[in-house]
Amino acid sequence: MNFALILFLLLVATGVLWVYDHFFARKRRPADAPTPWWVEYGASFFPVILIVFGLRSFVVEPFKIPSGSMIPTLLVGDFILVNKWTYGIRLPVINKKIIDVNQPRRGEVMVFRYPDDPSLDYIKRVVGLPGDTVEYIDKRLTINGEAVPVSESGNYLHPDRLYYSPKYTEKLGVAEHSILIEREAPAFVPQVLNFPGRENCTYTNRGVRCTVPAGHYFMMGDNRDASSDSRVWGFVPDGNIVGRAFFIWFNFNDMGRIGGFN
Repeated sequence: MNFALILFLLLVATGVLWVYDHFFARKRRPADAPTPWWVEYGASFFPVILIVFGLRSFVVEPFKIPSGSMIPTLLVGDFILVNKWTYGIRLPVINKKIIDVNQPRRGEVMVFRYPDDPSLDYIKRVVGLPGDTVEYIDKRLTINGEAVPVSESGNYLHPDRLYYSPKYTEKLGVAEHSILIEREAPAFVPQVLNFPGRENCTYTNRGVRCTVPAGHYFMMGDNRDASSDSRVWGFVPDGNIVGRAFFIWFNFNDMGRIGGFN
């Protein structure tokens, strides 16, 4: 059971108690009679849960980064905020879009429900839009026949394992961001799943070439050789989108990481 569903059930339960107390029980109780504890606590929690549910469902939702697939942009342990309305207003729990706002743009960092198991939330960078042809051959990214600009930018020190990875600056869309590419890692994609739309992709020992279906997106991690992403498990449908990640609000190991990111 996911947290959104738990929060929704709590909202319904406390809301029923609030309505019962406000419109029925309060009028029937003697003036000097104490309010039953279960009514008092349930009704008093209702406004708080309503505010939290509304903010989390339609405005902004917090997440914690569990893996290193987005290093160096996002580190394990980063607590981030996700804009819930920028890609459209969606009904909570069932995640059905009811109002269009903006479409995901290439280069944005997006949280979505993992296509193979929608109970899991994933975070990657938007690389391919609907209709795009995405190639990642010999560790170079090409979109619709045009190579994505990339330049070397030194090395990145992994603080937990004390080794360096080659770091590059990539311009995907309007903003630049950093990526990691391990020169010694193989170029082919290992352990590819049999995902919907698999026929849109061609795999070789040099990489992969995919045409993104309508209503879907091709996602990749910034830690290119340590990311299980659309190269492995396929395209992300629009219905799985959660929101755009835009701010790091806490990290227990590094308070200096607080702030926005590309």
